[in-house]
Amino acid sequence: MIRKQMAIDITADLDRRPIAKLVQEASRYESSVCFEYKDKKVNAKSIMGMMTFISIMNRATAAGEQIDVIVDGKDEKNAMEAMESFFA
Repeated sequence: MIRKQMAIDITADLDRRPIAKLVQEASRYESSVCFEYKDKKVNAKSIMGMMTFISIMNRATAAGEQIDVIVDGKDEKNAMEAMESFFA
């Protein structure tokens, strides 16, 4: 399992890359990909979960905080690199 904290500028990132693209990218990997902020955790491969998580991530970025990206599975290193690239 790999866990990394990332600062994500939701307003800029999601204007350029719709949430569906993020779900598509996460779904390319066998590993589970989750986003976590405080006590909320969602599956990044779920469009409904991610739509709900947007408001949580907005609060995190507005407060200057970071979210945790958690990846677990056979291709976790590649999946984490993809998540980092997506938000770079």
